[in-house]
Amino acid sequence: MNQSPTHVLVINCGSSSLKFAVIESESGARALTGLAERLGTAEAVLHWQNAHEKNSQNMPEGDHDAAMSHISDLLRQQSLLDTIQAVGHRVVHGGEQFTRSTRITPEVLDVIEACIPLAPLHNPANIIGIRAAQTLFPDLPHTAVFDTAFHQTLPPHAYLYPVPYEWYTQHNVRRYGFHGTSHQYVTRQAAKLLGRPYEELALISAHLGNGCSATAVLNGRSIDTSMGLTPLEGLVMGTRSGDVDPSLHQYITEQTGQSLAEITAVLNKESGLLGLSGLSNDMRTLLEAAENGHQQAQRAIDIFCYRLAKTIGGYAVALGRLDALIFTGGIGEHAAPIRAKVINQLGILGLVLDKERNQRGEGRITRKNQNGNTAVALVIPTDEERVIAQDSLGNGQ
Repeated sequence: MNQSPTHVLVINCGSSSLKFAVIESESGARALTGLAERLGTAEAVLHWQNAHEKNSQNMPEGDHDAAMSHISDLLRQQSLLDTIQAVGHRVVHGGEQFTRSTRITPEVLDVIEACIPLAPLHNPANIIGIRAAQTLFPDLPHTAVFDTAFHQTLPPHAYLYPVPYEWYTQHNVRRYGFHGTSHQYVTRQAAKLLGRPYEELALISAHLGNGCSATAVLNGRSIDTSMGLTPLEGLVMGTRSGDVDPSLHQYITEQTGQSLAEITAVLNKESGLLGLSGLSNDMRTLLEAAENGHQQAQRAIDIFCYRLAKTIGGYAVALGRLDALIFTGGIGEHAAPIRAKVINQLGILGLVLDKERNQRGEGRITRKNQNGNTAVALVIPTDEERVIAQDSLGNGQ
């Protein structure tokens, strides 16, 4: 007699959205996925799909609680409710308190709330999702899976900023890093592809999407990463600036009269690829525009690739050697011209692009260096939701 499959409900809450997936615990297959968006407005809607159909349901003025209630009803209708073993929640910021995924208790929720000043746009929404799900599924175990946890192995010389030390001890000012579940997943997959022990590899992971970050992983531990106290630091992103002069805020205030909050909002929402190109934050749009002679789009691409290559070169220094460079995320997995441009700037690392493999965008995309350098570049699709599901089944307890 075949046993019915068991599943994990994975929740990822934004300020006005709620993304969910029902993941089969053994295979990682998605039985159901969906997105509730524009929550709290008259246009609030829930989209969902399974292997057989797609559908949408309007829920005017519906909030996160309403979305969770609709998801619960949907699970019942799809005969999935009784198969759910656990609920996993993506939580952006866990500060220094969480070094791994953790079963959610009232005390854990208090610490997540205490981290709100470090992630004011993300942690409040994560907490709303946790509380809504706990109300609907009170008998299931709930696990918090933190974007920051994987990077808690950074050494002090990598996570401390050159500012008064009291800022760290009194105000928690340090590099935390994000995209931890993605970097952890793809570096482990790289070890499997290479057929070598994870704990013996020097890897650089580049997670490239609307948000972008790079991480150096040595012997299974994150030792440096490009995002910092907040996700604004580091690489050029879709709408985020990445690294800029710290005096920029004061200068723009003096020039324009904009407030600190207004300038920070511009750096988060109107900068990066969008700001540089004046056209779009979508790399696909920019590549097409550049092909048609749009100079600002080409300039945005050039800056994106140059800063990424420069960061990768720096992390090769931090690692001392390089076994593999990994591209992942929407841009990393699908934008062959971006991968080619970055790799061609990394000749110093001995990486030689294989044009045909790069166009296919699968696995290894470099060929053997005649000088005997063994470093390779890989394309590995990320699966953060599967990491959350696996941790929710006991790995994070």
